[in-house]
Amino acid sequence: MIRVLICDDQDIVRQGLEVILSKASNIEVVGAAEDGAEALELIPQTQPDIVLMDLKMPGMNGIVATQRICDQFPEVKVLVLTTYDADEWVFDAIRSGASGYLLKDTPRGELIHAIEGTASGKKHVDPDIAGKLLAHAARTSPAPKTKIVEELSEREVEVLKLLARGLTNADIAQRLFLSEGTVRNYVSAILAKLDVTDRTQAAILALRYGLVDANEET
Repeated sequence: MIRVLICDDQDIVRQGLEVILSKASNIEVVGAAEDGAEALELIPQTQPDIVLMDLKMPGMNGIVATQRICDQFPEVKVLVLTTYDADEWVFDAIRSGASGYLLKDTPRGELIHAIEGTASGKKHVDPDIAGKLLAHAARTSPAPKTKIVEELSEREVEVLKLLARGLTNADIAQRLFLSEGTVRNYVSAILAKLDVTDRTQAAILALRYGLVDANEET
């Protein structure tokens, strides 16, 4: 069972999330907090695997709470669930150590999938947020390439570079003279090796590590 602690200042949201999550056979809601301070108090008692964290709350907000949870309880993962998609909220939450960022209009099935993925150590970013992270990654100085290149084969690096430039599997297959099935296999291997759940997150890493120039022509 995946143990989840809900942190949101709105009672109706907490109740609604409890109902939604109770329908998943592998998820147990172990507690609910009205703000970050209460979440920190409840963690030792409830021992959650994941804290489902709102951001803008009275008292201790979700950014501060996320940072303190990551510092004090490193085994507990924080998955942000909020209505706020402004750049400063997104970047502050990720910098504070959040394992993922979802918006509250996320469909139930995707929310469950994100919780399951987060529990297994994967990162999950709402598609509407991913573009902001891509742009931010493109503006920052790239980290040394070796950190990511060491994980991938030469051909996988080629596929990742094209993927990060927005090419489809069909486009990549044509560029590299491969079948689409072979490209799909390479993409699956890349996602597994980089420990991400989708192409967008892989593209973010490619940009972050300087494997591709965001302004490069395709």
